Amino acid sequence: MAVGVFDSGLGGLTVLDALVRRLPEVPFVYFGDNANTPYGTRDADDIYRLTTQGVQRLFDEGCDLVILACNTASAAALKRMQESWIPPGKRVLGVFVPLIEALTERQWGDNSPPREVAIKHVALFATPATVASRAFQRELAFRAIGVDVEAQPCGGVVDAIEQGDMILAEALVHSHVEALHRRMPKPEAAVLGCTHYPLMEEAFRAALGPGVQVYSQPELVAASLEHYLERHPDLIGTGTETLFLTTGDPVAVGHKATQFLRRRIPFKAA
Repeated sequence: MAVGVFDSGLGGLTVLDALVRRLPEVPFVYFGDNANTPYGTRDADDIYRLTTQGVQRLFDEGCDLVILACNTASAAALKRMQESWIPPGKRVLGVFVPLIEALTERQWGDNSPPREVAIKHVALFATPATVASRAFQRELAFRAIGVDVEAQPCGGVVDAIEQGDMILAEALVHSHVEALHRRMPKPEAAVLGCTHYPLMEEAFRAALGPGVQVYSQPELVAASLEHYLERHPDLIGTGTETLFLTTGDPVAVGHKATQFLRRRIPFKAA
């Protein structure tokens, strides 16, 4: 038994890395659907189908709790899964809520009515599917009022990262930030709404310029999960080591993952 971490590819490793550092005693099973990445250009039904398949594989591995370390899956599939698919005794959590709680300066689990917050102009960088879902704006509206969100779909960035072409990924980041700036010249905060994007955080910061507060998910999700497990210790499981699964070529995926995290990541076929 372990805590499952699901992603469409390699991006969720940024979250897993933060989880392992913050919760070294917790066993994890990581599932990367590398054969079907990216999700960001797929339609909602396709994302739902692929996400439920991956999460079911993690359930089969003994995970009672699964983190969707994929904003596209969290945006396009999680609500539908929670309403009609997740079996009794299992939990699936997304990565949007910890991010929005940090942005709105709310404590974990604060369910009070939405209120005015300090930040008024927010730039959201995400995949086309996440932007189209408007899930970020919907979750934000539950907690804050008076916040202007300008969303920029960042087509091609995930593909470039998954292919290991960081030069192309950096060029695309600068292009997408320029497009955002034409509509919102002076954002106060920028949300990196895809778990692949922390790998390009320096490029986003350079393109955005000084004075913009950048919110990246890995550490925020890790802190939120720590608090969640304090309330639900029965979901930690009894495993002893982290397992990495992929629908892609385990050798190729493991090689790319090792390059990104600078430590050996031994993937197995899912």
